[in-house]
Amino acid sequence: MPEPGANTRALLVEDDPNIVDLVRSNLAVRGFDTVVSTDGRNALQLLETEEPDIVLLDLMLPEADGFELCRQMRESSTVAVIVVSARGGERDKVTALNMGADDYMTKPFSVEELLARISATLRRTRRTGAAEPGPPVISVGDVVIDLTNQQVLRRWKPVHLTPTEFALLRELVINRGKLLSHAHLLRRVWGQGYQTETEYVRVYVQRLRAKLESDDAEPLILTTPRAGYRFVA
Repeated sequence: MPEPGANTRALLVEDDPNIVDLVRSNLAVRGFDTVVSTDGRNALQLLETEEPDIVLLDLMLPEADGFELCRQMRESSTVAVIVVSARGGERDKVTALNMGADDYMTKPFSVEELLARISATLRRTRRTGAAEPGPPVISVGDVVIDLTNQQVLRRWKPVHLTPTEFALLRELVINRGKLLSHAHLLRRVWGQGYQTETEYVRVYVQRLRAKLESDDAEPLILTTPRAGYRFVA
């Protein structure tokens, strides 16, 4: 993926003017075009009209619920979403991930960390359908996974997966039958610096199971407690 530059647009949903100035100025130096929503009320409209590559979303907004805003964004778009919040509790992080956030950062943060997270998220969400090892199309039960075209069908109906969900599914599928550790999945899907974020894998595996598995069928993703996950052979 090319490095973020003049063609990269960020939507910053943040009510703290100091953070707005800090983030916007540092992104501008690196070629980003930044659009700002200071209260969240027009964030969904800006998402549609400005077509950003990435959203930086605060949870504590004066006119909107950040969690609900994240959920609504994810329903209508596959845009990369990084939640940046003063709420550092584990429950808030897991809730944001369940709502579809690709990453979660706690305030205060360093500009270097924010830029690293933005780059890692854009690399993941901008991946194209490059050739993968093994068969390009894999069928398991009533699920068909097309690795080349990044499409998934369940009972012949398209399944909406976010780029992060598909990246995790792809890593499991191309290594089907093999036990993959949390550290391996975090490194391969999220990138360097995420090795301790085990809840990311747990939440996203749950999201994949909810979209791909049925109560009356054998599971597709198997869990080995305290070890990792593997996709059925």
